Amino acid sequence: MKQYKFINHTADLGIKVWGKSRENLFENAAWSMFDIMADLSKVEARDLIKVRIGQENIEELLADWLRDLLYRFTGEGYLLKDFKVKKINSQGLEAEVKGERLDLSRHSLKREIKAVTYHELEVKKTPKGWEAQVIFDI
Repeated sequence: MKQYKFINHTADLGIKVWGKSRENLFENAAWSMFDIMADLSKVEARDLIKVRIGQENIEELLADWLRDLLYRFTGEGYLLKDFKVKKINSQGLEAEVKGERLDLSRHSLKREIKAVTYHELEVKKTPKGWEAQVIFDI
C-alpha cells in the first residue's frame, strides 16, 4: 500500500496518507513528514525516543504527534525514520521512534517544514483502512 502522495495546495504543502490501522496511519504520517524533509536512506535508527501524547480528538492527536516529532528535529536536531505507535486510545498515544542526530556531513536535507497546520486536517476510516490529510507550512 502506498504510504502518501502530495496534494495540490496553494501556499503550503499537503499530503494524503494511508494506513491499515490508526497506529499504522500515524506511523506512515510521521515517516512521510521526515521523508519530505530529508533523505532517510542515510539516517540510522540509533537512538530510541519514547513519545506520549494525551488527546481525545483523533485529528488533534495526529497534529500533536507530528508537531512533537517536528520539534524533535527543529528543537533537538533528530532525524527520525522508524516509528512504532504502540497504542492509540481515548487517553492519547504511546510510541517509540528511532533515528539519529542530524549530521550534515552524512545527511542531506530536502525541504523545510515549519509547522503542522489544522487547515483541512482530516482523519477518517475507509473501507481499505485509514486515511488522513495533512497540510504543512513550508
